[in-house]
Amino acid sequence: MPSGPPLPAWLTRVGVFDLETTGVDVESDRVVTAYVGVLDAAGREIAARSWLADPGIPIPDGASAVHGITTEHARAEGRPSPEVVAEVTAALRSLLEQNVPVVAYNAAYDFSLLAHEAARHGIVPLTAPSPIIDPLVIDKAYDRYRRGRRTLEVVAAHYAVVLDGAHEASADAIAAGRVAQALARRFSLPETPAELHTNQIGWARSQAASLTEYFVSIGRLDPEESIDGSWPVRSARTAAR
Repeated sequence: MPSGPPLPAWLTRVGVFDLETTGVDVESDRVVTAYVGVLDAAGREIAARSWLADPGIPIPDGASAVHGITTEHARAEGRPSPEVVAEVTAALRSLLEQNVPVVAYNAAYDFSLLAHEAARHGIVPLTAPSPIIDPLVIDKAYDRYRRGRRTLEVVAAHYAVVLDGAHEASADAIAAGRVAQALARRFSLPETPAELHTNQIGWARSQAASLTEYFVSIGRLDPEESIDGSWPVRSARTAAR
């Protein structure tokens, strides 16, 4: 067991969530695969459900190259998108209503895209899900000056979490949950998931402002542009993955 603070009681049973999609625009892209599971204190999967959707639009080759699902496969074996989106939303809502925190790496991407999908299909969306745990936001907050990329693969390796099958929804979700637990063992996180959730709202906003400043400085954004730091659900296209 790694040295550091003990695992908080609220991380001994935790939900995990990930989507694979047709692209990175949270407003217009669609769910292809989804996974919602529950991990125990040792990071073992104790409940799980996976979905394959027919997104109703062609899956770009670039997206297929990432997650391995082609348009033909999704059309042949995927379920109608409205059914999948409704069931994923209901599964997450059920966990949150039981006060089970849900981990999602770069949560603003997955929850934003899911909310737009729900609205598209006339499903009541999760507009303010809580409590959410986002290892990307937490890692940036507690180890702000570490150099290098912060993809799930890189961060999982940094915290000695095995990630087999990156960009497969269940593998990514489970790894994210284990990274969250590793962060809790490394750093002194708040005493409750509600407090952590509130802190992440502020951290995400500050991180977006810092990234905006950097992008403006290198000419990637115009001075009047900014990255939306809303968390865990954004409405703007800037909720890029």
